[in-house]
Amino acid sequence: MNPTLKLLGFEPDSRAVIIHADDVGMCHGANQAFVELSWAGAITCGSVMVPCPWFPEMADMAAGKPELDLGVHLTLTCEWPGYRWRPLVSASPASGLVDSDGYCWRTVALLAEHVEPEAAETELRAQIDQALAAGIDVTHIDTHMGAAAIPSLVEMYARLGREYQLPILLPRRPAEYFQVLKMGGVDTKPYSRLAGELEAQGMPLVDDFRMTPGVPSEESEATYKRLVETLPPGLTFIALHPNTSGDIETVVPPRAHFRTDEHRILKSGAFASWLAETGISVVGYRPLRDAMRLRRKM
Repeated sequence: MNPTLKLLGFEPDSRAVIIHADDVGMCHGANQAFVELSWAGAITCGSVMVPCPWFPEMADMAAGKPELDLGVHLTLTCEWPGYRWRPLVSASPASGLVDSDGYCWRTVALLAEHVEPEAAETELRAQIDQALAAGIDVTHIDTHMGAAAIPSLVEMYARLGREYQLPILLPRRPAEYFQVLKMGGVDTKPYSRLAGELEAQGMPLVDDFRMTPGVPSEESEATYKRLVETLPPGLTFIALHPNTSGDIETVVPPRAHFRTDEHRILKSGAFASWLAETGISVVGYRPLRDAMRLRRKM
C-alpha cells in the first residue's frame, strides 16, 4: 500500500485521486476556472505558472487564502504557437533555457538537448521564491510538460522538494507518466529508485498519473466517465486543464474545447458524481504537505 494513503488513514486497495488544475496563471480563463472550481469543491488543488502573464492576477487571488490549495507548476517550456513567455532569471543563450527568439523552448526534447542544469535550478528556485514572496501558501511543486523531471534535472527537482519541504509530483509507477506526456525512451529504473529514496525520507508520492484526455466535445462526457471508472487502486494524480471560455480560444483555437469542455464537466458536478458512485476518495496537496512537514519535525 502507498504509505501516503496509509498515513491519511485509507484502507489497503483504496482508490483516491488528486483532482489537479494545471496551467493556472497561463491566462485569465485558467485563473477563473481554478478559483471557481476550488470554491465549488470540484477540484482539490492546482499549480501556477510563475513566468506567465497572468501570474500576478492569480497571486492576488490566492494571497492570504490558504483554503486555495495551490502549488507551483515549474515552467521551462512554452508550447503555444503565438503565446510565449521567457524565464524569470536569464534569457541568455548560454543558459540553455531559451530558443533563438529568447523564449522558453517549445518542447521538452529541445530543452533536454540544450539546458544547463545550474541555470535551470536558478530559474526554478526563482519561480518558487516569487510565488512565496507573492503571499501564496505553496502546497507542492510539479512541472509543466514534465520538463523538470527529465534525466538531467530530476535529482535537482527532488532536491527542491526536500529543501522547500514541498511534495513533488513523481509517480511511484513512472512508466505511465512518461507515456502520457509522450516522453518515450526514458529509462524508468532510476526514477523508481529515486521515488523509493524520497518515500523513505517521508516525501508523499502518488502511484499513478492521468491527464486531460483531449477528445471531441461529443465524446467528452463518456471519456471522462470512463477515466474515473478505470482508475487503479492507490493514489492517482489527474492533471486537468480547465479554462473558462473567452481567451483560450485565441491561444490555441483547434484545442480550446478540450479545456472548456473540462470546465463544463467539472462545474456541472458530473465528475464528482462519477467519483462518488465508484467509491473513489479525493485528496488535495495541503494535507500531504502538512503531514510531510509534521513528520520532519518529529
